[in-house]
Amino acid sequence: MDSEILVGEAYRRQGYQIEEIGGGGADGGVDLILQNRKGKTLVQCKRWRTQRVGVDKVRELYGVVMAENAAAGILVTTGTFTHDAESFAKGKPLTLVNGTALEQLVRDVQPKTLQCQTEPEPQSLGVSQEPLCPTCSEPMVRRTAKRGKNPGEEFRGCVKYPKCRGTRPV
Repeated sequence: MDSEILVGEAYRRQGYQIEEIGGGGADGGVDLILQNRKGKTLVQCKRWRTQRVGVDKVRELYGVVMAENAAAGILVTTGTFTHDAESFAKGKPLTLVNGTALEQLVRDVQPKTLQCQTEPEPQSLGVSQEPLCPTCSEPMVRRTAKRGKNPGEEFRGCVKYPKCRGTRPV
C-alpha cells in the first residue's frame, strides 16, 4: 500500500474529504488535498527511512500552501525531520508528521477490534512474536542489512519483500 493511500485513509477516518493528486505528472509538491469545514489542507508524503527530511522540502510545501491560499500544509515522512526543518515550520500553518507520529495517527483511527488483532500471539501457541509490517500488515522477519547506511546491522523486513519494502528496527 502506498504511503499516500495510507495517510489519506487515516485523514478520511478523521472526517476529511480526500483528493489524491499523485500519479505521473507534476503535483506541485502535493500528494493529497484534505477538505473540511476549516478549509483546504495540502499534504506531501516523503517515504524516507534513512534520509532526514530537510528544510528545503518544508519551505517548498510552505510556498505551495501560500500560492494555493490553503489553510494549512502537512508534511509526512516515514523517517524524521532535520532540526532546521522543524524550526522553519514553527509559527507557520504547517504540521510535520514523522514516522513515529504517522504510526500513532494510523493506530488512532483503527477500530478497537483491529487494534486488538495486531497484538502478537503468545509464543506458546506456536505463532511468531515478530511485529507486523507498517506498510502492508504482513508478518516481518529478521534480516541483516547488506548495504546502505547500516551494513551488517539487523532489522525486521516484510515477508513480501521486494513487493513490499516495509521495515522496522530490531
